[in-house]
Amino acid sequence: MTTFKKRPFRLLLLISAVFATGVACNNGNDSTSNEKATGNPKIDALKLPDNFKAERLYSPGDNKQGSWVSMTFDNKGRMIVSDQYGFLYRLQLPAVGEDSAKLKIEKLDIGKDTSTQKVSMGYAQGLLYAFNSLYVMVNHNSDERFEKGSGLYRLQDTDGDDQFDKITLIKALEGEGEHGPHSIVLAPDGQSIYVIAGNFTKIPEMNRYRVPMSTNIDNILPFIKDPNGHDNTVNTHGGWIAHIDSTGSNWELISSGYRNPFDLTFNDAGDMFTYDSDMEWDFGTPWYRPTRICQVTSGSEYGWRPGTEKWSPAYPDNLPPLLNIGQGSPTNLIYGGKARFPEKYRKSLFAFDWSFGIIYAISLQPDGASYKASAEEFLSGSPLPLTDGVIGPDGALYFLTGGRRLESDLYRVYYKDNKESNEPLAAAAPTAGADIRRKLEAYHGGPKEGAVDFAWPYLKNEDRFVRFAARIAIENQPVSQWQNKLLQEKDPQTLIQGTIALARQGKEDVKKLLLPQLMTINYQQLSASQQIDLLRAFELVFVRMGKPDAGLSAQVAAYLDPQYPANDNDLNRSLSKVLVYLNAPKAVEKTMALLAVAKDDTAAQKTAMQSADLILRNPQYGLDIAGMLSKMPPLQQTWYATVLSQAKNGWTPALQDAYFKWFYHAFTFKGGHSFIGFINGARKNALANVPKNEFAHFNQLSGDSLLNSGGNLAQGFPQPQGPGRRWKLEEAVKVVDSGLTNRNFEQGRAMFATSLCSSCHGMRGEGGVAGPDLTQLGTRFSTKDILEAIIDPSKTISDQYAATVFSLKNGGSVLGRLVSQDKDKYVISQNPFAPTEQRELLKKDVAGTKTSTVSVMLPGLINRLNEEELRDLVAYLKSGGNKGDSVFLQVKQLGSK
Repeated sequence: MTTFKKRPFRLLLLISAVFATGVACNNGNDSTSNEKATGNPKIDALKLPDNFKAERLYSPGDNKQGSWVSMTFDNKGRMIVSDQYGFLYRLQLPAVGEDSAKLKIEKLDIGKDTSTQKVSMGYAQGLLYAFNSLYVMVNHNSDERFEKGSGLYRLQDTDGDDQFDKITLIKALEGEGEHGPHSIVLAPDGQSIYVIAGNFTKIPEMNRYRVPMSTNIDNILPFIKDPNGHDNTVNTHGGWIAHIDSTGSNWELISSGYRNPFDLTFNDAGDMFTYDSDMEWDFGTPWYRPTRICQVTSGSEYGWRPGTEKWSPAYPDNLPPLLNIGQGSPTNLIYGGKARFPEKYRKSLFAFDWSFGIIYAISLQPDGASYKASAEEFLSGSPLPLTDGVIGPDGALYFLTGGRRLESDLYRVYYKDNKESNEPLAAAAPTAGADIRRKLEAYHGGPKEGAVDFAWPYLKNEDRFVRFAARIAIENQPVSQWQNKLLQEKDPQTLIQGTIALARQGKEDVKKLLLPQLMTINYQQLSASQQIDLLRAFELVFVRMGKPDAGLSAQVAAYLDPQYPANDNDLNRSLSKVLVYLNAPKAVEKTMALLAVAKDDTAAQKTAMQSADLILRNPQYGLDIAGMLSKMPPLQQTWYATVLSQAKNGWTPALQDAYFKWFYHAFTFKGGHSFIGFINGARKNALANVPKNEFAHFNQLSGDSLLNSGGNLAQGFPQPQGPGRRWKLEEAVKVVDSGLTNRNFEQGRAMFATSLCSSCHGMRGEGGVAGPDLTQLGTRFSTKDILEAIIDPSKTISDQYAATVFSLKNGGSVLGRLVSQDKDKYVISQNPFAPTEQRELLKKDVAGTKTSTVSVMLPGLINRLNEEELRDLVAYLKSGGNKGDSVFLQVKQLGSK
């Protein structure tokens, strides 16, 4: 049977990401993939480096065993895994090259009748076999199916029958879900354990803290919570990492300030790393931070705070990432030291991204007290929702896919015949900077003799990680030992770092001494980074010790005003924030001048993975990126507008008009899900500062008419009322065919818009142009054809419109829509919202190509619709948008005959 008939209607929705720039033609110059097909579509869809092989060992979904998200190996070489919402399982795996049918699996049901549907232990997002025990990080609210709540549990076999029979709760944790408690990792020396949790998990009470605890947000930027309710739940310090002994009797907080890191790992030098997440809803805001690789040092802080309050990586009281990866959803991080891989990969971190199906190989190069890092794509697939991974006893890489009840699989990746050596790598000698940092870290965790004398000189060290470790060492000592020393300090950098420490640990009454001391520093003689440190020191004095009185505020403003504006975006962010906070006389005027002309620093936003390369890898997340890139919000301008929203003085009528008009224009930009809400939050804060008799004028001027009652952009069409359902083809066809008469034209048109069809496709001259016009759709295709295209877009994909995977010789890959090619290059388009923006790939850099087997159309767009709304949508499509079609209820107008 030919599939020709089914090709065009696969283009039905926006999410099909078809392009209006033409159809690629095979002119004889195309490159073909060098990879040999295995016949297994899931394996053939994977992109791997040369000489690596992948095996799909098992599919729990095929066996009704859930969606697996965590794994570990026990002392007998067996794998133990957990369903995200169910049981634990233990697997005896076949050796590399053996038939996967030899795999044996058993459900671990501890102390329960195995016939019951209740779970005795499971729901784990972290597993570790160590100390003759299985440690289980349960991520769950207790219910009838599984009575255990979130926390760390220890399972033991007390009678030697190779079955766990004892469950011990080590510590209950408050938090659950995808930002709840996560992984458990054995320390490098094998004597203790580390645990990691996301930002919806409260930091529990611990025996010891590497840095004195505080719940301060530490930001004077106007606080706007996430307008969609995310990040507003648990604690201000976000995700955290703790160190415990094998019994869980002693807990020590090591690091915090992450968003939602799932995993941590150690390299051969014993340094710890994690892969922290972004918040895709924050796309287009200046406080958005991409996914990133962070080194977890003692007492480290990485600046996550809710809403607008996230810290800049430039601030000295948090550490910068080693590498910004880009958009994604980090799940797993492991070190390749025990793999039977070439040395390059044995010295790499492997970072798993769930959203876009990529495993990155992160290379680390020692750099002072820390590292420089670079990333390459090691493995990828689409879809490939990566959850957990581990290097097995055989030196192969094992990984899981699944999560959120998605189809789940267990894979194994090995190099050639898996006979590479996996003898421990010789640890490189620590650099001088790393050695100093570790000596300073020995003074963390509480008062220690000699700490101040040892650490004080390192407050001015040129290495940021050393300065940070020195300040944390100082903060752990009684303030009485070093306050007077600081107030007599003459070295500018030591004074700045010491002020940050005293602002965090001192008492409010020292403020009147600290601020004049800071103003003795010659600002012009500082480097740009030192100036940012100084401005942060001022800010921390304000937020920790209170806003200074009018006289002292005026002195600080007079000290900083000549430095504003600077020739640096980061400096201008800090200067604008501090000067507007202080009501500096010219702060509004100067900031408005910058608002009118500010340009973003693209170099500062550089990431390892280009955003455009991610668009077609996952329609659900990728098209959010596509929309943003088509009309990127101005980050620096958004910062200034947010800062000015707290300014009550310094306005002229002309400045105020220009300011509120900016918001009207800003509502046209495309950011993440929360972008409009953040903009509207700043607008509302600003409106609260205008005189009551001028409120209506500025409310209208700033775009109130563009918003609906929920604070989102008014779409011009009513939203679906629902209740929706997960529509399946047979029931959808039955529902539509049973009532495709007397339909509501206006509701069908509205559903065409709110289901996003009109954003890309035209209907009778209305709608988008990125995809083909659908006016004639109903004259050629049946109801079943149309619904099947919407519900199961990957079933049949036209080669005219499929995406192409270009495997690069440097190890990476690019996904795009092939527009044209010649003997030297491919021309591709990656953004369905901006189809004329094209990219060239030189054929000499491409190792091979293959057609993506997954439609970039997002399934489920009709799942918000109820039966009547679905009927009206299909009627609208089949009628070609013709209001006079017989399928619609015809309402006679008054006076008609």
